Amino acid sequence: MAIREAEGYLELGMPAHALRSLRRVEQVSHDDPYSLYLKGETLRTLERFEEALEPLQRAAAEMPCDIQPWISLGWCQKRTGKLKQAIHSLEMAVDIDPAEALLHFNLACYWSLARDKTRALQYLLQALSLDPDYRRLIEEESDFDSLRGDPDFQALCEEATL
Repeated sequence: MAIREAEGYLELGMPAHALRSLRRVEQVSHDDPYSLYLKGETLRTLERFEEALEPLQRAAAEMPCDIQPWISLGWCQKRTGKLKQAIHSLEMAVDIDPAEALLHFNLACYWSLARDKTRALQYLLQALSLDPDYRRLIEEESDFDSLRGDPDFQALCEEATL
């Protein structure tokens, strides 16, 4: 019951309420992988990224075929200065679901931040191939700032808008 309640609160954009519901679950079972994921996702939503890492790491390890814990984990790792680990987490998710454009787009962002132009462009091209709507996000995505003056990046962006 508390799990469904927490899910509902997250959907409604009420993460503090979700966290209270999850505390009731922790009193019963602190080893349930989905509960760990929900706790981590709730903490991520509350921008408590460092706190979210531990439950998300455990959830990802215990739910290895589910991309959601990996996505949330990568998100938190990036925001806590653990870019190398964030890339690893999203690459694990790509291995699980290579057709998910979001993963490729985020990896393009992360590789851009890591100053690896080749990988950034490869992942961006793949994201746009899977879902051309991602082209709308490129201009406003600050993670690509280091590539904006690059002719290859500009050509890819130009081609994506055709």
